[in-house]
Amino acid sequence: MCRNIRPLHNFEPPATTDEVTAAALQYVRKVSGTTRPSQANQAAFERAVAEIAHVTQHLLDDLVSTAPKKSREVEAAKARARAEARYAR
Repeated sequence: MCRNIRPLHNFEPPATTDEVTAAALQYVRKVSGTTRPSQANQAAFERAVAEIAHVTQHLLDDLVSTAPKKSREVEAAKARARAEARYAR
């Protein structure tokens, strides 16, 4: 999985449209193998991002969890701690 795609489910507050679109963009970039499509592929690229973001939002809306909601700040602190441990020399 692409490292830039982050879990979006079960957060308080819920994932924003911008977060969902950013994840969709990262997914399309990964699958297509390009970060910036040519003019010939621009429409298909943008359409794929929009469709994947739409479906992802439906998925997030429909998922059910009994686990407590996660905090973005707590998860970010955990990620920083993991990175610090990984890159500490």
